[in-house]
This record gives sequence, C-alpha cells and structure tokens, in this order.
Amino acid sequence: MADESGKQGKAIERDAPFETSSGRPVKGVYGPADRAGSDYLRDLGFPGAYPYTRGVQPTMYRGRFWTMRQYAGFSDAEESNRRYKYLLAQGQTGLSVAFDLPTQIGFDPDDPMAEGEVGKVGVSICSLEDMETLFRDIPLETVTTSMTINATAAVLLALYVSVAKKQGADLAKVGGTTQNDILKEYIARGTYIFPPRPSLRLITDVFAWCNENLPQWNTISISGYHMREAGCTAAQEVGFTIADAIAYTQAALDRGLAIDDFAPRLAFFFACHGNFLEEIAKFRAARRLWARTVKERFGAKDPRSMMLRFHTQTGGATLTAQQPINNLVRTALQGLSAVLGGTQSLHTNSYDEALSLPSQHAAELALRTQQIIAYETGVGDTIDPVAGSWYIEHLTDEVERDAADYVKRIDDIGGALAAVERGFQANEISENAFRIQRDIEAHRRVVVGVNEYVDAEPPPQGLHQHDPTVGERRKRELARLRAGRDAGAVDASLRRLEDGARGDDNMIPLIIEAVECYATLGEICARLRGVWGEQRERLSV
Repeated sequence: MADESGKQGKAIERDAPFETSSGRPVKGVYGPADRAGSDYLRDLGFPGAYPYTRGVQPTMYRGRFWTMRQYAGFSDAEESNRRYKYLLAQGQTGLSVAFDLPTQIGFDPDDPMAEGEVGKVGVSICSLEDMETLFRDIPLETVTTSMTINATAAVLLALYVSVAKKQGADLAKVGGTTQNDILKEYIARGTYIFPPRPSLRLITDVFAWCNENLPQWNTISISGYHMREAGCTAAQEVGFTIADAIAYTQAALDRGLAIDDFAPRLAFFFACHGNFLEEIAKFRAARRLWARTVKERFGAKDPRSMMLRFHTQTGGATLTAQQPINNLVRTALQGLSAVLGGTQSLHTNSYDEALSLPSQHAAELALRTQQIIAYETGVGDTIDPVAGSWYIEHLTDEVERDAADYVKRIDDIGGALAAVERGFQANEISENAFRIQRDIEAHRRVVVGVNEYVDAEPPPQGLHQHDPTVGERRKRELARLRAGRDAGAVDASLRRLEDGARGDDNMIPLIIEAVECYATLGEICARLRGVWGEQRERLSV
C-alpha cells in the first residue's frame, strides 16, 4: 500500500477475501491505470446521451424523483384495493400489483389446481369484475401501474384496458408496465403455462397492439431480478437479461415490426443486492451494453430505442428471517445503491418479508425508506455523482465485459431460447448459487445474524396473517358471476379466441372481447391450452 507521499509501505490488511459478491477480486487501490484506453465521450458521455452510462435523462432526479412503486397485493381485490389507497395516501407515486399463484399460471379460484393458494402470495384476479374492484376509485389515466405477471400477461393487460375503458380513460394517456417476460420463467422462476414459441407469439402480439392502441404502455419488463434471486452474479444478471431482450427484439422484427416502433417501450427489471458499489456499476454497465446492442446490432435510429429504462427491487433473497429488523438497513443501502445507479422506479422490500407478506406497518417503513433517500440524503441533487471514481468506472467496464461475454456465448448456442432449451442459464445460475451457499457455510461470506453475530430472539410480532376463508369466498363470487353473465356471448367469444390461436391473428383484441363478456382468466387459458398445449416441466439439457 502507498503512504501519503506515494511510497509503498508494508501492507497491513484484514484476513478477508477481498472480492465482490460475484467473486471478482478487489484491489486495495484503483487509479488511472485501471481505466487505460478509455474515452470519455465513447464510454461515458453525458446524462441523457448515448451510450447512456450516466443515465437516460439529461436531468435525472433534478427533474423528478424516481417512481416509488411498492409491490403489493394479497387476498382478494377488495383487500388489495384498500392497501393501494393507503399506500397512495402515504406518498407512493405508482402502483405495482402482486398476483397470487393461480392467477400467474392461469387457473380460476374454483379450480382444484388453485386449492390452498388463492390470495396467498398476491391478489386473486380472474375476471373483469375483480379488476374493476381492484382499481375502484383509482383513475387509471393518472396512476401508472406495473403488473408482475408473465404467462397470463396478455389476459391481465386486457382486463386492465377494459377497466380503463369503463372508467372513460383516454387510452393514449394510460401508462404502466406488464412484466410479460416468459423466458426467465423457464430459466429461474417456473410460472409458465404454454410452450415457449406460442408464449413468444403472445408477447409480440402485445408489442404490436400496444404500439397502435396503448402508446404509453411498457409492453415488457425484461427481468434479471428473478435470475439474480435464484443465485446468478451481477454480470450474469446483465448478460442473461440482455440476451433475453435480444430474443424478444428479434421475435418482434420477425413479425414485421420496425425496431424504432417498439424498442422505446421496452423496459427492464433488475435486483439490487448487497455489494453496494458493484450494484451501482452493474446498472451503469447494463445501460451501456443495451445502448450499443440496439444501435450496432439492430440499427436503431431513435435515441429512445437505445435507452435502458429499468425498475429495481431490493434483494428479496438477501432478507433474513433471523433478526429481521436488520433488513431495514439492508434495504436502505440497496435502495440507495439503485438510486446512485440511476433507476427509473424502485420497490424497497419490507423488513418482514422473509417471514410473511408485508404487514401494513412494514410496508409503510419501506416506503419511508425511499422518501428519506429522496428528500434527506441529497443524492438526487447532482446527476450520476459516483462517475469518475476509478473503482466505479473500472467495475462498470468489468461488468459490461463479462456480461457481453455471456451474450456472445448464448449467441453461439443459437440465442436465448436455444440456450434455455439446453439449460445453459439455469446451470450457470445453479453453480453460482452453490458457491454462495458454500461461502456462507464456510463463513467466507458473513451474513449478520445468520452465520455471525447470532442472538437468541423472541418470535416476531405483528406479522401479516393470511385469511384462510378467502378461497371459499372467491369460489362463491365466481359462481355468482357465472350465473349472471351471458353464457352464449362468453362461449362465442372463447370459440373466436380458439380460432385466432390456430391462425396468426393478433390475440389481444380477441382476449379483450372475451374479458368484456366476463369470460374468466381460467376459461381463456384453458382454451389456449387446448390449442397450444402446456409446458409441463422445466426445460433442461
């Protein structure tokens, strides 16, 4: 190490593995030599200018703060509507809907496959009536909504659009996001329904329909979050996400869409884990890699096509059931890291989420964490305040290089879908997840309260309690809905849906027609399963 005069002295360092959470070695000091060959305009540029390393907007948070979009949903539409109104009253600036497992995989609450899961990890939604209740007294023309839904994204989008129309909203002003990212489901999460190719068709149908009818809607949120939660490194998260984005872009181009017609509405979704500086670098590297990919690979001309706009959620996998109050600190630091990395919207996890769905008190504290970052720290007063740090810029270069290498390896396999079918991404994630767990068990990686600084503690109090009656209540509501609707109109709309699935029609108008007849999500998915089949198990080598 160097002393104040620059002379090298005897190094005295902790006996610790100096490396990032991805296993990247960390030197004691970084300097100009670690940025040799860099060019400011080529590699960094200015905020709001290609390659967007320093942010996608010229004023970033000096213009307005990121959207504070807390993820929420539980039980039925009535309960979740109350929670959304509470969060909006507390200063939340956008909605983010969590759906229960049956909704995610296309089953109505009265289906035997839904038994025991209705309303458990999110809100139960299966009909236009449910969606109307979910957004009662919430004007969709003025509030943006993110829906974390993938296999059934087209159906939930149709329900949302139908509610907006019933509210009298101008669809040109309705904004939000459907996650709509099926490839990562085959890689890391598992809530798929149909085989990959018809699933990709639905995604590109959403691209095309929204381009003509819902211009402010983000048609997909290409998600590295779930892959990171499953155990991948920062560079793998970026590389696998960009490779998926390339696959969706190519699928849209193959359908005849022009790159600058749909790319401006692509959005991304990343996790923010605990290595504070590596995560900042990860976000900056992702922006630069995507900008270069869209410009050089796909020939985009519109600057908006090259902007990687992303939502961040703090790391659910980093939350601990032991000493859960510590999660407040973890979440605050991760949220700050995401802001310094230039996120467009943010969800900060509640401290009790390792134990249950968030309690109302914990959800409020999570929102207050964002508000303190925004209003009390001053980090939004200047744009990209970490730029120019030798270490940050070196890390940004390293993450981009490693992520680009993963993109090339996936290209060599034949693209993201072919790599999924071979199990490439899943195998890479599993290997790194094993490394993480091994390091925790060997105490090479300290998790406070888990493998070090462990205390005896009383059972936590005030946790959210799941309502065990919600399943039966939802069955009764669904029976009443079916008895009161026009059964002939429902059946006719579902037959037209099947005909469209056998052909090459855009499916979104057909799904909207069906939901406006009060056909249910389960009925729609059952008809599509009958035509397209069902992906019964994870794709593997």
